[in-house]
Amino acid sequence: MATKIPNNGRRRPVRAVRGAVAADHPRYKWVALSNTTLGTLIATVNASIVLISLPAIFNGIGLDPLQPGNVSYLLWMLMGYMLVTAVLVVTLGRLGDIHGRVRIYNAGFLIFTLTSVALSLDPLHGGPGALWLIGWRVVQAIGGSMLMANSAAIITDAFPAHRRGMALGVNIVAGIAGSFIGLVLGGLLAEWNWRSIFWVNVPIGILGTVWAYRSLRETGVRRPARIDWWGNVTFAVGLTALLAAITYGIQPYGGHTMGWTSPWVMGGLSGGVALLIAFCLVESRVAEPMFPLALFRDPVFAGGNAATLLGSIARGGLQFMLIIWLQGIWLPLHGYDYADTPLWAGIYLVPLTVGFLAAGPVSGYLSDRAGARLFASGGLVVMALSFAGLLLLPTDFGYPWFAVLVFLNGLGGGLFAAPNTSLIMSSVPAEARGAASGMRATFQNAGMVLSIGVFFSLMVAGLAGSLPHTLTAGLTAQGVPAADAHTIASLPPVGTLFAAFLGYNPIQQLLGPHVLGMLPAANARTLTGREFFPQLISGPFHDGLVVVFWLAIAMSLVAAAASLVRERTGPRHTRRTRPGAAGPAERPGVSRPAPRGKARRP
Repeated sequence: MATKIPNNGRRRPVRAVRGAVAADHPRYKWVALSNTTLGTLIATVNASIVLISLPAIFNGIGLDPLQPGNVSYLLWMLMGYMLVTAVLVVTLGRLGDIHGRVRIYNAGFLIFTLTSVALSLDPLHGGPGALWLIGWRVVQAIGGSMLMANSAAIITDAFPAHRRGMALGVNIVAGIAGSFIGLVLGGLLAEWNWRSIFWVNVPIGILGTVWAYRSLRETGVRRPARIDWWGNVTFAVGLTALLAAITYGIQPYGGHTMGWTSPWVMGGLSGGVALLIAFCLVESRVAEPMFPLALFRDPVFAGGNAATLLGSIARGGLQFMLIIWLQGIWLPLHGYDYADTPLWAGIYLVPLTVGFLAAGPVSGYLSDRAGARLFASGGLVVMALSFAGLLLLPTDFGYPWFAVLVFLNGLGGGLFAAPNTSLIMSSVPAEARGAASGMRATFQNAGMVLSIGVFFSLMVAGLAGSLPHTLTAGLTAQGVPAADAHTIASLPPVGTLFAAFLGYNPIQQLLGPHVLGMLPAANARTLTGREFFPQLISGPFHDGLVVVFWLAIAMSLVAAAASLVRERTGPRHTRRTRPGAAGPAERPGVSRPAPRGKARRP
């Protein structure tokens, strides 16, 4: 038995599965929303669940993350997943337009589930164990990219324009909130067993995979086309080189606190930019590009993606800086053991997640009725105000004020996410929705990777000026020999920053039992206690925070302005709506009567 559904004047058979909802059934859109939201959530939770669990992972495989040679393992385990998703989502979204969005999405769920099993069974230790995890995380990121690249397009296909903002709000906010849910979940699971952070994906992945294969249907426009191989290669290699160079730029090189003068970093930056320029030239000349640059002629599409990139950089910087602030300074000052700080940092950031979850679906629902631009821009302004409030907090703040400010930041992000995505997805032709969804995800994921390079660089540069003197003075005041104090103070500040990020007490590790054994017992207890290291770095860290948050404020306000961009009007800029295009009638909050004698399309 087959059910027929219309597709741009053609009728295509869709197989009916026993117990499944047909694609033309009114309930199908809710099935599509539920499954794609689960897929987006599991993909984004997995990015941050490893972030908070890194100390447990490195202990589990017997690798010291504070050893200089192991910093690369730490960075690639942290950023490899995000880098791959940033590179591949456009290609996989385009493949969804060609071969079917549901087909690519379903394959992504399967790959994600199988790689979760492989990650949890890591049989190796030390460096080889880290390489096993990094390699399978890269493969897992391919599955996650398939999910993220096509979920918004599947929802856009399934929902009519007047309900799309609400649906995308649920999906997108689940994805963004997933990055914060992973912090709490990772902290809880890592306390039990580091492998459990991968086990937890397996039953959810099996459920989602079976459900997706049984329930989802191809309802969108499919247009057979050739794969743009040159575009894919230049984009993937160029963006990988650029983001990898930024990753290595924050590591020490040749006696410098950072590696921006390294030939490899400079070559990666210049080569990546050159390849991306070549990519743009290729895409402007091929008949069927993977990255339809013509979409950027639409001011709404261009402005929405610019706002996505800037908002993602600002939000990513906030996430990393708050974790360092809590784990490295605030929690130890308030009596928490360093081993427990990753878990409690995730718990104390719950208001941020609550803000996202509270605002996202509501803003999507309201933007369908009142217009998306006001909510998207207003959300970014709220984020900027919350950054300004965090600037005013002392390093050892009172938690209620902190909770209110991070809640407001989450609220602003939730207000922005759904309307912005609705504007982007409703501004493109129906046959390009997979590519548009991939582009939006690329800007969002690339923003997260860029935020690490940008904000860590600013923070390291700030620490390099004041931290060495502060460390030397603090250590010698407790009786540490001047030579040992100078050696420790001369270490690259990125090591201190990662120590705070991972919840380690670096003073105890750096001094070692030999130096500590020579000191009076009271001095040794002071140096290895909870308060000495946080008090040492709190001043230099706060100086760096000022620069970081001012940049985040500027990015949020520029993104708010980009969200207000409207479509050009007038005789010279009349929009030509192609078959299946989302014309003015599909704009959120805009209604246009159907032509006489024709039924309005739902």
